[in-house]
Amino acid sequence: MLIQHASQLLTLAGGPQRGLGLGRLEIIPDGAVWIVGGKIHAVGKSADLLAAHPQEEILDAQGCVVMPGFVDPHTHAMWAGDRAAEFELRLQGKTYLEILAAGGGILSTVRLTRQASVESLAAETSPRLLTMLEHGTTTAEVKTGYGLETEAELRMLQALLLLESQGPLELAFTFLGAHAIPPEFQGNADGYTAHLCSDMLPAVQRWWMDHVPQAPLPFVDVFCETGAFSLAQSRAILQAARNLGFPLKIHADEFDNLGGASLAAELGAVSADHLVKTSAEDIAALAKSDTVAVALPCTPFGLAEAHYTPAKAILEAGGILALASDLNPGTAWCGDMQFTIALACRMMRLTPAQAIAAATINAAAAIGRSLQIGSLEPGKQADLLILSVPDYRHLGYRFGPNLVKKVIKKGQVVKG
Repeated sequence: MLIQHASQLLTLAGGPQRGLGLGRLEIIPDGAVWIVGGKIHAVGKSADLLAAHPQEEILDAQGCVVMPGFVDPHTHAMWAGDRAAEFELRLQGKTYLEILAAGGGILSTVRLTRQASVESLAAETSPRLLTMLEHGTTTAEVKTGYGLETEAELRMLQALLLLESQGPLELAFTFLGAHAIPPEFQGNADGYTAHLCSDMLPAVQRWWMDHVPQAPLPFVDVFCETGAFSLAQSRAILQAARNLGFPLKIHADEFDNLGGASLAAELGAVSADHLVKTSAEDIAALAKSDTVAVALPCTPFGLAEAHYTPAKAILEAGGILALASDLNPGTAWCGDMQFTIALACRMMRLTPAQAIAAATINAAAAIGRSLQIGSLEPGKQADLLILSVPDYRHLGYRFGPNLVKKVIKKGQVVKG
């Protein structure tokens, strides 16, 4: 396939973008992409590629923007039930942590998810993934974390593998057994931490090696936060995971600054996510590392909070900033990366170019896949979007309507 006559071909070439260099779109006017066997073979001017490949099947972009597919590096897309009642409680003045302490929040979703079969989990999740795809996400990370016991967590992983096999949305997997303290261990966070390290993590490793030995191990994540896991408990969990060969992620600084971002940098985690209350010291530690700072603007929006990830401080320090939707049932039932970009422009003061780079090449780095996806360069997977607009700045400027006209995944048109 030869995609031609893009008004702006956004290649995002050159790898993850650090610091104030964020926002290099590497635009080719009247651009074209040549795709062979699901991979990009060449990018350039339409006239040049058409002359070089006159017999190739043509897809005319008709003067619209062509860009890489969005990568969503932080979602909780798999769960059972909903938390509409909790939303009403928050509007009445209850805080997230108050609802959690009363047995609501994550724990209410845990009760329903534990009762769900593999098939029902997949059936509830599939429409959410399809909506993400239709809005331009071509690869998404999805976490477990609503089981909080070994068998339920493994059912979630099994359902995610089933959805991955069905496609076309490509998934990255994360084990989040350390999402909250389960009811069986209430008042005994140290006991659950020990159980995670000595029992659950080895069980997940064995199960994964038995079921998908050819695939890399999933990420291991931990919710380092007041009311969840302390810094010391988070360190113990992540060190145990690293010793078993798992790559690492962390939820940090959503409500309180406990030092989780610095811990992520120290342990070589691929990303540290949320980062709303992150200190200058932690921002400096991230900037000295390759750990990606992942902002989730839909979450403070969903909670009606005033504070968002300090993007400017992260960029001025030289950090690698990415965007994600945080799709989840409690605080952000939104898997739309277009809306995520619009929020990042308004509430984090990113330019559209910076937000696009954070949602593509840097987001790919946040799941360890920047060599395969996130930009339009020869040798990379052919994951592309054709927008219904002629100028990339409509992403961010507009919100509400879906600006994605066509989605191309591994060289195949899967929408439009």
